[in-house]
Amino acid sequence: MDLAARITAIENVEAIKALKYRYWRACDGKDPEGFRDCFIAKGARIDYGRMGAFDDVAPMVDIFAKVALYTVDGKHVIFDMHHGMHPDITLTGEATATGRWTLRFRQVNLLMQTETLANIEYDDDYVIEDGEWKMSRSVSTETWSMTRPLDPAATVTEPD
Repeated sequence: MDLAARITAIENVEAIKALKYRYWRACDGKDPEGFRDCFIAKGARIDYGRMGAFDDVAPMVDIFAKVALYTVDGKHVIFDMHHGMHPDITLTGEATATGRWTLRFRQVNLLMQTETLANIEYDDDYVIEDGEWKMSRSVSTETWSMTRPLDPAATVTEPD
């Protein structure tokens, strides 16, 4: 592989990493549009276990918006933290790739007064659509989780 091809490959892998990080940032930032923009326009295969399996991103965006944006007395009640790591990206063609990731997930649920910690493995497919890398398939598998009650003295604050 010549130098130009190697540089292009590195740039493509870095663009895919940036896409996945943008996706998790949208999740944590309660940004349904940003979440949506990480997937192909039509026909993305999504399987998020307990959250559901879909043949397009739209139903998953609806679920995400209902959960992430839910408020009580004008305050959010679900807070997520996605820490993705261990990217294993394989370019399979000029405009296709696969990827595996590990996610350390944390959620504070003020409705249930719980904190959940989980380890989740992602298996993704990527394609270039309209000049940008997008996810065309994303399957997550929870390998373990732990839910515990929040300490009654715990408080969650959000910026105004």
